[in-house]
Amino acid sequence: MWIFDSSIDKKMNSFALLLLRIVVGCFMLTHGVAKYKTLMDGGEFADPIGIGSSASLWLAVFAELVCSALLIIGFATRIAVVPLLITMIVAVFIVHSADPFGNKEVGGLYLIIYVLLLITGGGKYSIDGLIGKKNKKRGYY
Repeated sequence: MWIFDSSIDKKMNSFALLLLRIVVGCFMLTHGVAKYKTLMDGGEFADPIGIGSSASLWLAVFAELVCSALLIIGFATRIAVVPLLITMIVAVFIVHSADPFGNKEVGGLYLIIYVLLLITGGGKYSIDGLIGKKNKKRGYY
């Protein structure tokens, strides 16, 4: 029965990665847009790691806006998730360190998804997948 089949279906796995990248990227993009508005309005932002509130806001906007957009299209996926991973590590383990678990769980879910994408990459249905396919044809790897 297919429900219990644990063999790897590469097309289905790549489709699952596509779906995951798009959904998580779009969700995080909304956070990035809000932070971008804060940046443009000159609003206040926290300084959780001691680099200044302005630098912290710029880095958060870069991660949540730019890197989420790269994640959605699957371009440089493994590189794009690194700033997102760092942002979630700071959010979960520094900003919300004293908060109850329930306030950390969403950040924790993002964190584990970004770890998964760091390991797997963007999958076949991504710009990374297209680049990888061309490089294989050219014999680069």
